[in-house]
Amino acid sequence: MLNRTALILRYREPALRWINENDPEGPKMTLEDVNEDKTVYLVADDAADTPEKLRRWLKKNFLFFFESELEGWYADEDLWPGQLTLGLFEEWFLPEFHGVILDTVEGPIKDDGL
Repeated sequence: MLNRTALILRYREPALRWINENDPEGPKMTLEDVNEDKTVYLVADDAADTPEKLRRWLKKNFLFFFESELEGWYADEDLWPGQLTLGLFEEWFLPEFHGVILDTVEGPIKDDGL
């Protein structure tokens, strides 16, 4: 068992609109499409012990995750929304925290350098 908590950000409708508006020639994505294969962020194992602690932790750390998700779609910051606030983050994403992470593979975990 790893001493980490997994964070997954599920996209909401406003984020989906932003994705589709910035690629008018591309295929229209759906919420199912954008939430199919999500990045799993490993964070401190006590980040989400209580709802209050989760709220404080997100308030301090949301910008890193917001920028990471936006960059995953469009690296050009000119396409990003004007001000990345906690309120906007909460409109665009539903955070899911998972506190039990079991490593079922023998051998060390390797960092691929990305």
